[in-house]
Order: sequence, then C-alpha cells, then structure tokens
Amino acid sequence: MGIKKVKTAVIGCGMISSIYLRNLCRMFSVIDLAAVGNIHKEAAQARAKEFGIPKAMSIEEAAADPEIELAVNLTPAFAHYDVIKRMLKAGKHVYTEKMFTTDLNQSRELVALAAEKGLFLGVAPDTVLGAGIQTAKYLIDTGMIGDVTSVQVCINRNQALNSEFFRFLRGPGGTLPYDVGVYYVGALIALLGSVTQITAFGNPAPLHEPQAAFLNEGAEPWQIPGLNTVAASLRFACGAVGSVLFDGNTVGAEQHGFTVYGTRGILKVGDPDKFGDPVTLILPENAPVQVPFTHGFDGKNYLGEPASFDNYGHRGIGVAEMAWALRRGRPHARLSGEYGLHCQEVLQGMEISAETGKVYEPQSRFEMKGLKPGYYSSMFGGAMRGDAEASLMD
Repeated sequence: MGIKKVKTAVIGCGMISSIYLRNLCRMFSVIDLAAVGNIHKEAAQARAKEFGIPKAMSIEEAAADPEIELAVNLTPAFAHYDVIKRMLKAGKHVYTEKMFTTDLNQSRELVALAAEKGLFLGVAPDTVLGAGIQTAKYLIDTGMIGDVTSVQVCINRNQALNSEFFRFLRGPGGTLPYDVGVYYVGALIALLGSVTQITAFGNPAPLHEPQAAFLNEGAEPWQIPGLNTVAASLRFACGAVGSVLFDGNTVGAEQHGFTVYGTRGILKVGDPDKFGDPVTLILPENAPVQVPFTHGFDGKNYLGEPASFDNYGHRGIGVAEMAWALRRGRPHARLSGEYGLHCQEVLQGMEISAETGKVYEPQSRFEMKGLKPGYYSSMFGGAMRGDAEASLMD
C-alpha cells in the first residue's frame, strides 16, 4: 500500500497477549510488531520466540527505544496508569486494553497528557469495530429502524466464581460491570452516542468462599470490591432512553440481551463481547430477518491453524485503526481518549448514582464515526482473506 508501517511494541504477556500478537504479526499491513515487553523479561523472551518478534524487552527498555512509535498495553488494570503514563512521557502513542485505569481522574489526567504531547491514546473494547456492532450501527445510521426510542441490555455471570480462575478479577475493576459490562456500554455509546443522565441501583459482590478447592487450597474468602450487580436507566443525547442490567451475583449460565427499539423497527443486536454475533431486524408485517453483515472483522480465524483464544477473534482492530489514523494524518475518531473516558464515566456514573441515590450527569461526550461498509474479512466463500483492513483507513 506504499505506506510506512508503524513500529509497535506489545507490553504485557498475559493470557490475552497471544491473540493480539498473532493478529498484529499477521493480520494488519500497517503494523510492524517490532518488540514485546513485560515486567519479567523472560516472559517477553518466550513470547518473542513463539511469534518470531525481533526484540524482547523490559517495560523500561520499551519506553526508551526510539524506534517504537506505538505501545499496546496489555498489563492488568491496576498497572495501566503507570505503564500508560511512562509510555506517553517517552513520546509513544498508546493503545490499552480496557479500561484506561480504575480511577476516572487518573484517566482524565492521561487523556490530557496525551493531548498536551500531541499523542494518540486509544482504548478497548475494539469489538465495537467488529462486523456485528458496525452492521447494527449502519442500519441505525441509515434510518432502517427510524428514530431510536429506547434500548435494553443485560448480561449475567457468576463473577465471584470467575475470580477463582482469573485472580485479577479480585481487585479494583473486577466486578461484572467493569469487566464485562464495559462491552455493552461501549456498544451503546458506539450505536447511540453520548449518555447525558444516569440513575441506578446496585449491590456489592458477596464474600466468596472458594468453590474450586483444587485451585485454591487453603485460600481465605475474598470480596470483589465495588458493585457487582447494577440496574440503571440512561438518557442519551439523541433523545432515546435505555435500561441496563448487569448481574454478577448469579449463576454462570450466561444470558445476554441487546435490543434497540425504533419508530419503524427493532434491532436484536448480538453479544457485544464478540466481533461477529448476528444482528436481527424486525419490521412490521415481516418475519424477523438475520441481516447479512455490511462490514468485515467477524471474529473468525482466517489466518490458518487454530490458536489460543481464537474466540477473541479480531482483537487488535483498534490498534490498526489507530495506526492508520497516524499514517493518514487524520483524527483518531473512534476508540479515542474521549471514547474511553465516556465509557468509564458512564460506568462510574452508575455506581455513583447507586451509592448516592441521585441522578448522575456525565460531563464527557462522544459520538463515533462508523467504519466504511462493503469491506469483508473473507472472499470467494471463505477461500481467502478479504479486504476488511481497508475499512480502517479513513
């Protein structure tokens, strides 16, 4: 394509790093994955060898390397603030896994620092750039269901049991609203724009007695900090209202729902934690229809052999979209600092409203520009990779 690739380093070698490393190495022509870094350098060396990445570094070495333009932060949430700040101060653009930090004021500080230094700061979830949410956005933006009047979303999990297997969930940011609800909030904001008012009720996680004793022999009970169940009502700047239910205090038989109601029709949106869940259109006097995707990045593995966390699909779209913004000299208008701040403030606003009994009014605002339709993840009946990356350029 005649464009200089963006030299990129991935920081953090946890479980999610495998799908990021594979995709950034092989899926996007704009990315040159030049290094992998970790607090324990031997973990970086193992990942570098596994994926054929030229350099393995400590976090300090990655920040000091003048070749690295973009750092992808995959460290645990409690480390985000320090890692992001270090990379920004070193002059690197940064893309981070959800969310910026566990503290809204720290996130505001980082967004301001990036702006001061003329750097991009982006944030997951990038599932909102996947085929499912982008198809739903295209249908809404083109008026297929008329004016949106309301939206209803819900998700449940046994988050306390999950925290036995994934220990990072036991700390700040480990409740269901922050760990999983952010995918729903991110999709709501991508589809409908800014939230202007929030009212909510909530309950904390219970004190958890270890259940999977073979994993936690001798473990003491613990409690995930924060509200683990939240029921909220939202008002959007577009005039629509919404109902949100995140319940992390129930069983693990996950039941997700995402329905957008309009003056002319209804959309059943798939699971926003996935890239390519189906979108169903319901119009009067017609049977419900599963809508063909109008966009690429459907979450399927088109790179050949199966790999760990294939179900995480196309993680890394947000990194590539940022890289294309850098190279095309355009604003970073999608998974930007403003997007991340608004997602976090909406989630925190639910908690504040639940604790104070008052309506919370977010100060941040964000409207997302959709990706271009008509580009797909595969061609010729899935026989070869498609041209989906082209949708990220402008």
